[in-house]
Amino acid sequence: MKLSREVKTGIIVIGGILLFIMGFSYLKSTPIFDNSKTFYAVYPNVGGLQSGTSVSINGFSVGKVNDIKFLDEKGNLLVTFTVGNDFKFSKTSLVELYDTGIIGGKGLQIRPVFDTTGIAQSGDTLKTETRPGITDLAQQKLTPLVRKFESAISGADSVLVNVNSVLDSKTKKELKEVIGGLNVLISSLNQSATSLNSVLEGNKEKLDNSFKNFDVLTSNFAKLSDSLNSAGLGRTLASLESTMASLDKITQKIENGDGTLGLLMNDKELYSNLNSTSRELDLLLQDFRLNPKRYVNVSVFGKKQKDYTVPEEDPADKIEE
Repeated sequence: MKLSREVKTGIIVIGGILLFIMGFSYLKSTPIFDNSKTFYAVYPNVGGLQSGTSVSINGFSVGKVNDIKFLDEKGNLLVTFTVGNDFKFSKTSLVELYDTGIIGGKGLQIRPVFDTTGIAQSGDTLKTETRPGITDLAQQKLTPLVRKFESAISGADSVLVNVNSVLDSKTKKELKEVIGGLNVLISSLNQSATSLNSVLEGNKEKLDNSFKNFDVLTSNFAKLSDSLNSAGLGRTLASLESTMASLDKITQKIENGDGTLGLLMNDKELYSNLNSTSRELDLLLQDFRLNPKRYVNVSVFGKKQKDYTVPEEDPADKIEE
């Protein structure tokens, strides 16, 4: 069968139109023969989301982004995407906008919810959520740190200004002198350390002998302690402690007035009597010394004994006074 030129031309034109439609649909990521559901999501900022980006559920690709356009005068963006019919979820499911990698790129993923509100149907507008990316999180964390760093820099600058205002030429000169003195002191300490090292090095043998002698002395003290212990020093100390305890008991009894010695020491009347007797005896001896004729009268020729007369000023009376 021979086709005419007009028929061939019509077939070519129709084929071209079909190829154009298929190519346009492919570029818009909208297959012609597709029964996927179409959903909508509204975002204030899509962060560079592109048409044709994969839409996933639990990490598995189930659809693509078809179109992104402005929704209203506030700049909200309407994202149109399709999802296959193989997986069903509720109308309350979330469409999350997230970063696909460190270097950038945005993707959509559906966080499915299963409840009694009903299955999401084609043409529904789902709830949205934007998950901060690494860059956003880093910016949130670093912004306070940067502010603190700027505040610290400002404070340090103020401190330097104050220091410069305090450190005039005279103060700077004095500081230089102090630093120079410190350098001299450090140099002197280094020399002293060198001299000390040389002294220690020169007397190393003597120091070793001194330490050896100290060890011997310590050993001798240990032997002396063992000898004293073996000689019964412990028993002697125990006996002395027992004797001191007995003496303490005796002293306690004396203080309490127990026994003869305790009565003698604690009887005030006896003390007063003894004191009075001692005083009278002293007076008697004094009177005997001064007036012996009162007590001894010897007559060789039988001379009559004179009567005793008390002198006007008797020393014994003076003693009594």
